[in-house]
Amino acid sequence: MDAFKGFQKSLTSLGGQITPFASRTFQYTKEQLGQAEDKTELPPDYIDLEKRVDALKAVHQKMLAVTSQYSNEAYDYPPNIKETFQDLGRTVSEKVTLLSSATSPAEAQAALTAPPSAKPQPKTFHHAIARASLASSQALHQQHTSSGEDPLATALEKYALAMERVGEARLAQDAQVQSRFLAGWNTTLNTNITFATRARKAVEKARLTLDAVKARVKGTTWKLGGAAPSGQHDEQELSPEAQEEIEKAEDEFVTQTEEAVGVMKNVVDTPEPLRNLAELLAAQIEFHKKAHEILSELAPVIDGLQVEQEASRASAYSFQ
Repeated sequence: MDAFKGFQKSLTSLGGQITPFASRTFQYTKEQLGQAEDKTELPPDYIDLEKRVDALKAVHQKMLAVTSQYSNEAYDYPPNIKETFQDLGRTVSEKVTLLSSATSPAEAQAALTAPPSAKPQPKTFHHAIARASLASSQALHQQHTSSGEDPLATALEKYALAMERVGEARLAQDAQVQSRFLAGWNTTLNTNITFATRARKAVEKARLTLDAVKARVKGTTWKLGGAAPSGQHDEQELSPEAQEEIEKAEDEFVTQTEEAVGVMKNVVDTPEPLRNLAELLAAQIEFHKKAHEILSELAPVIDGLQVEQEASRASAYSFQ
């Protein structure tokens, strides 16, 4: 028995010389192998907070994986079209202004291919429709030889101008989403939730340290087979120094747990993600409202051109 106590004492002394990191690693390995005598349990409220933080993290990652497309200007740009540098050189409204002063097909073509006055035009679906509509309008105008204007060409030009305005509204929406939603959710994920993750790691570190200390001072550093000697876990056999070491580790564990609870509560209770989501919705509503207004203004104009063409066609046939 005396020999065993001497061996146990030497193990304890050796354990005290192990670095804290190695001690925690050793304890973690024992737990994974099922060799740990006791594992300090975390409070149920703490575990519940961990689950809520994990769920919130997953929500942010899933939503950002989709909505981050708002940072990509060309997220709806048709992949099958081939636009040239000249196509993207000027805005549709600029080209229409230049075309209005053209007096010949050559001048009209020059207006369409005028050198850029600013940065290349946006590659969005609506801007692409606008450019295609204007080019189509001009193709019809150039082949129109009768008196008056080609109604379809006129309608396409007006449609091009409207689509460009819708495209600009989409870009305004995207800018609002980036600043009012994406920025906030990225901050929550990369800052607030990251702080919570660090706090949880500190708790786990303190717990492993506590359990490693307990195992070491009680002489249960590792199970070599068979039951531990009787009385080996008796708290009364612990020296004052060993008891003090355990209490110090317990205090650190409690402190880290309380700090982590505070950090995690702040993460799960903050209204910021919901506020950001409301901003996302507001930006989308504003875009669709603007698009509706633009297209509603255009619809009666197109309808009027269509009615005029039908009437003209009917009149022409009546004289035949």
